[in-house]
Amino acid sequence: MSRFNVEHDVDVSKFVYSVIAVSYDKKFAGYITVADSIKAEAQSTIAQLKAFHIKPALLSGDKSSVVNYVAGKSGISSAYGDLLPEDKVNKVKKLKAKKETVAFVGDGINDAPALALSDVGIAMGGLGSDATIEAADVVIQDDNLNKIPMSIRIGKQTRKTVWQNITLAFTVKAIVLILGAGGLATMWEAVFADVGVALLAILNAVRIQRMKY
Repeated sequence: MSRFNVEHDVDVSKFVYSVIAVSYDKKFAGYITVADSIKAEAQSTIAQLKAFHIKPALLSGDKSSVVNYVAGKSGISSAYGDLLPEDKVNKVKKLKAKKETVAFVGDGINDAPALALSDVGIAMGGLGSDATIEAADVVIQDDNLNKIPMSIRIGKQTRKTVWQNITLAFTVKAIVLILGAGGLATMWEAVFADVGVALLAILNAVRIQRMKY
């Protein structure tokens, strides 16, 4: 408007949303505000992440006023706006330089470099770009933010099950070896220590699919 000498009373800095000013016949007619709606599950997702002692931060290419508004509504204390793709990469590098484990969630092609650099890259696959999905370690196929803390719970349970299986295998094999050294173990105990333990480990791992997260 200012460039074409159209008088107006719109101060863009006071608006949280993006503003489209409209003129007709070189006269200011009004303005339209445009904004993406915050996902309904955003607050619950952030609360769950904080329960895991994860510090959420919002990195966005949108203007700072919009980013700060969304962060405030979602319960995020650290928010950075007006970022280019390389700015996001630099933010990730700074966090990794502090020896912190960084997980980056994104869906746009501009997020791909930062997502690839992070320790854990999570892509929102429903609307995500091919480049972002390709660079990701985890893909949330339906864009539901609650699936992010769910994937963390699945990962924790998987690691727990792996250690259970390792402990079981070493314990049984150690017992059979001791019994074998004393001449008390037969071929059947040896078979159980090998095949039987493997079957028990598989059955224990199958439990993960039946659990609710």
